[in-house]
Amino acid sequence: MTTKVYAYTKGSTTVDERSPAELPKLIEDPNVIFWVDLCGRDPAHDTLLTEVFKIHPLVLEDMFLDAPQPKIEDFGDYLYLVVHGLDRNAEQPDNIETIELDLVIGPRFILTHHPTTLRSTDTVEAEIKRSAKLFAKGPSFVAHAILDHLSDHYKPLMERFDDEIELLEGRVLKDADASSVVAEIFEVKRSLAKIRRVASHQRDVVQRLARGEFDLIEESALPFYRDVADHFVRVTDLADTYRDLLGSILDMYMSVQGQKLNEIMKVLTLMSTIMLPMTFIAGIYGMNFDVMPELHHKYGYPGAIALMAVVAIGLRVWFKKRRWI
Repeated sequence: MTTKVYAYTKGSTTVDERSPAELPKLIEDPNVIFWVDLCGRDPAHDTLLTEVFKIHPLVLEDMFLDAPQPKIEDFGDYLYLVVHGLDRNAEQPDNIETIELDLVIGPRFILTHHPTTLRSTDTVEAEIKRSAKLFAKGPSFVAHAILDHLSDHYKPLMERFDDEIELLEGRVLKDADASSVVAEIFEVKRSLAKIRRVASHQRDVVQRLARGEFDLIEESALPFYRDVADHFVRVTDLADTYRDLLGSILDMYMSVQGQKLNEIMKVLTLMSTIMLPMTFIAGIYGMNFDVMPELHHKYGYPGAIALMAVVAIGLRVWFKKRRWI
């Protein structure tokens, strides 16, 4: 649970890290632009948000109770955004976890909250420590930088989805008997559905920012927000494409399994067909009548065996000519 405060004084060339206790003075100073980053939850965070920033109780509820999907709300003095970034451990397509990121954008400040460390905020924090250019442009540009880095982290994940789908396709073609293939296909489909749902909502949120619906987003920042929206459009499109590919791979798997089953049934049917006349011959000569031809013949047993062999070989040759085997 940490609270970081970064302040920029207009005309300065650096961004200074301040104490949370200085926030009331920073809010009153019209020449200061600042960023407050909250990680985790602490009673001091509640006091800071309610008494210093006068944040609406519904916003506090969404911040700390994990909003289910991205959204944006305009409260007049500030904008409230909910987006989702990728967890640092989201390396595999079948193990996707997202982290909620809350942003409050005001005329001279930006406030962020996330339950655990987030790569996008860490990256922007490193950037502002190197240069004050981002802060000099205003809070909407700081918010864009966070959203931009957040969207960039989806691209490597989608590439891993591509690789995973290619591997699954190869396994279906080469080792269709693997019992885990279907389970993995559904696991990846579930992860894709989650990514698609989050990305589509975030696309809509950023597109609203890019259209200039809100006065707190400067007009000069709109093209940059459109670029972020395009990133989420691509993620959504890729998720749809990969979902269709997984459906095709599943159909391929079922087709391969059906073909293998047909081959098995074909072999069993041919074996049964060959055995049927042999069984018939054995049944004829197995009847226990006193008066029966060849019953006491010296070569009756080997003759019956030979007849069965001739019938079996003849049927096999016939099947071969008909290309049934």
